[in-house]
Amino acid sequence: MLEVHNLSKAFGGLQVTRNVSFRLEKGERRVILGPNGAGKTTLFNLLVGELKPTAGDILVGGTSISGMSVSQRSRMGLSRSYQKNNLFEDLTVRENLTLAAAAAQGKIAWLVKDSFRDTGVKQAVEEAAELVSLTDLLDTPVKAASYGNRRQLEVGIALATRPKLLLMDEPTSGVGPSMIEGFHHLLKSLPEDLTVLIIEHDMDLAFDVADRITVLNFGEVVFEGTPDETRGNPVVRDIYLGDWQQNA
Repeated sequence: MLEVHNLSKAFGGLQVTRNVSFRLEKGERRVILGPNGAGKTTLFNLLVGELKPTAGDILVGGTSISGMSVSQRSRMGLSRSYQKNNLFEDLTVRENLTLAAAAAQGKIAWLVKDSFRDTGVKQAVEEAAELVSLTDLLDTPVKAASYGNRRQLEVGIALATRPKLLLMDEPTSGVGPSMIEGFHHLLKSLPEDLTVLIIEHDMDLAFDVADRITVLNFGEVVFEGTPDETRGNPVVRDIYLGDWQQNA
């Protein structure tokens, strides 16, 4: 589904990612781990087209997307949720989801009120809201929603585009234990054929949802394996897990 070949990015003399390579199969849940500054968010920016790589290639379904724009990659089925809220605060939850669904279906030029009446858009909005448990809040203004609900909405916006490949940048960042449990349920309830790549800092969630884990350090892949293999790897423990592994 997703192939990354020797992907590198440098800003002047600063090498942020170096020869990053990995492959995701359709329906796989992959977690990217790494300490601060490991190049995780830069990697996501390269995958979605917000940054251009210095070298390397990215393929989705066997097709190179390295020369494509963000919108072209979206039409290929790639969608992303962000670490920080990136929402229209004065619009409702429904309106935020509607804009995403309309854009994905090529109807972004429509007025929002017209999109509300479109069967395909309405269905995508309702499905996304149900997946992220926001059905009861569809007509709530985003500015009146809790931080946790906003994090859910970020994921919902990505899902409203009906992606084939979903990138999630620390979906539980800043939420409490109860919301983290909710995200456990959310991730496990996603369609089985949806391929998911997650940057995550919560170790319990990462080990619980991942089929495989890729670890970055100083912009390089230093380990790849199953959750059990990751737990037992001394290199991973030394560079990232540290005391968490000892106290678990």
